Amino acid sequence: QVQLVESGGGLVQAGGSLRLSCVASGSMFSIGTMGWYRQAPGKQRELVAGITRGGSTDYADSVKGRFTVSRDDAKNTVYLQMNSLKPEDTAVYYCRAEAQTGQYYGWYQYWGQGTQVTVSS
Repeated sequence: QVQLVESGGGLVQAGGSLRLSCVASGSMFSIGTMGWYRQAPGKQRELVAGITRGGSTDYADSVKGRFTVSRDDAKNTVYLQMNSLKPEDTAVYYCRAEAQTGQYYGWYQYWGQGTQVTVSS
């Protein structure tokens, strides 16, 4: 099994910054694409940013130029640097990772428990 644990959420004023971290642990052979999703009250979960093993990134239009996703494979960690935060960024942020638990096993996706980000106006 693979466990993902997020940290770094909190309350911040509009225009401020936060840095989220997500550490993967457990029986991992390889980790593939990692990313961040968010879900605001009454809304569907949406992709915020993703990063492949090769370092290619993808962002939601609403966060381009403000958020930066990165990863440290030596630490099995993915980060989300969030700058110029807006009240509409308020949501629970979830980490997601694709991983293999063995060399000849399939790829499965795993989710963290989520971390709350609240941006006050």
